[in-house]
Parts: sequence; C-alpha cells; structure tokens
Amino acid sequence: MASRDLALGMVFLVQTLAGILGNSSLLLHYLILYFTGCKFRLTDLILKHLTVANALVILSKGVPQTMAALGMKHFLDDTGCKLVFYVHRVSRDVSIGSTCLLSVFQAITISPICCRWMGLKVKAPKYVGSSTILCWILNMMFNVVVLLHVTARWQNSNITRKMDYGYCSAMPRGQITDLLYIVLMLFRDVVFVGLMLCASSFMVFILYRHKQQVQYIHTLSQRSSPGSRATQSILVLVSSFVLLCSLSSILHIGLVFFSIRKIWLVKASTLIAGCFPAISPYILMSYDSRVPTHCLPWIIAAKSSVL
Repeated sequence: MASRDLALGMVFLVQTLAGILGNSSLLLHYLILYFTGCKFRLTDLILKHLTVANALVILSKGVPQTMAALGMKHFLDDTGCKLVFYVHRVSRDVSIGSTCLLSVFQAITISPICCRWMGLKVKAPKYVGSSTILCWILNMMFNVVVLLHVTARWQNSNITRKMDYGYCSAMPRGQITDLLYIVLMLFRDVVFVGLMLCASSFMVFILYRHKQQVQYIHTLSQRSSPGSRATQSILVLVSSFVLLCSLSSILHIGLVFFSIRKIWLVKASTLIAGCFPAISPYILMSYDSRVPTHCLPWIIAAKSSVL
C-alpha cells in the first residue's frame, strides 16, 4: 500500500471514529436527559432525527470508504453496495431536510409575539413530529433510483463510463437521466439552503435586537440564556452546513455533470461530505448547557406533587 493511500485511509478513519463517537455521545446525552427528567425543547425532536441521520451517513459512507482506502476493495457484493448507497443517500437527504426544518422552526420559535407570528408559533409545534417522519418517507421514496444503477466494483468491468468509488461502482444512466437527476438535486438543495439562509438572517436580526434592548441591564450575567445559546448553536450548525454543502455540491457536479472520473476527486468529495455529520454533534453539545444532574429536581417535584 502506498504511503499516500495509507495517509488518506487514516484521515478517513479519524473522521469516521470522530463522527461515530460524537453522534453516539449526543444520542446518549439525550437519553440521560430523558431518564433524569429534563424538559426537552421542541427542537430536540428534530435534533434527534438529525443525529440519527448523521450517524447513518458516517456508517454507510465513512466506514466503507475507510476500508477501501486501507486496501480492502471487494468486501461488498451487489446487494451490499445497493444497500449501503441507498442508506447513505436517504440519510444524507434527511440530514439536509432536518437542518432546514431546524433553522426554520427555531426562527419561528424566537420570533416576536405579535399578530403576524402568533398563528405560526401556536401551530408549528404540532407539525414537528409529522414533518420529520414525512422527511424520512419522501427521501426513501425519492432515492429508490439509487438501487437501479449501483453495483459491486468487480461487476461490469468492461463498462468504461462507470463511476468507481473504490468499493462499489455506479453504472451510467444516460446523459438526459443524469442531467435531470442533477437538476432535481440542485433545485432541492438550493431551496433548502435558501430557506436556511433566510431563517438564519432572521435569527441574527432577532438576537441583535434583543441584545440592544437588554444591554442597559447591568445585573444580567455574562452567560447567554438557554434560548440564545440554542439559537447560536443552530446558527453555527447551519453556517457549517451551508459551507460544506456548497463545496460538496461543486465537486458532485464535476463528478457527474462534467463526467470527471478522477479518483482523487471522488475521495475529496467523500471527505468533505463526511465533515458535517462528524462535527455537528460537537457543535450541538458545546452549546447545550443542560446538565443531567440539574434535571433531578424535576423528578423530585413530580414525585412530591403526586404524594
């Protein structure tokens, strides 16, 4: 194995391990908060779905890519390739949809109480659960097309236009089909990113106005309120997502639309695509000020009220 391949394999390994550890820790954090009686925020349900989606992205893309970079090439058969790519596409798209839903819902949550926003503030919490489930269902249906063109790497070796991912291959679907698929994906990503940017801009405006209103109160602590910290974490999360998603989309266009088949471009695209699922749990945990031991009084109060 060449030293360059070994170095790349170690980079994928570190990214994969960091992603698995981070998302597992975040899910464990929510589990501990649940058993210690913490009151969950309305955005926590979306964050749980986002964490599960990111964990699946790491497992379905990071693990196989790490194994391939370390020299294991033919460890998946045709069925395994289809399953791995299908899970990756679904979880990736759910991650995009959940991040968009998270930013829009948080913008509605911190919006001022007035006649224009009162209806949305009241109705939005009722549709959080159904929206996340609908996101999973739609993406599972939309990505069925992945099962039709992904095969094992050792099959159809005589096809020269196939996309080689190192451990699996993607068969050409035709220029018109590829163009239509890319246009649909780009349109969806542009719409979601546009909604995220609008919601983020609105949240920044609300936070700035709130800071201007309370800066005269000298008794306020230097520490931000839980609501402000939650909003800041979502802003950092969305900013990271938009940056990494833009880079990943540019590389994906080069891979598919312009028929660039260089293996280093495939690996670079995979590496960038895995950055957001790997770093997002650490961003969320760094801004979450809830400590499980602080939630125990809720249990004590609940028991005393029953007695």
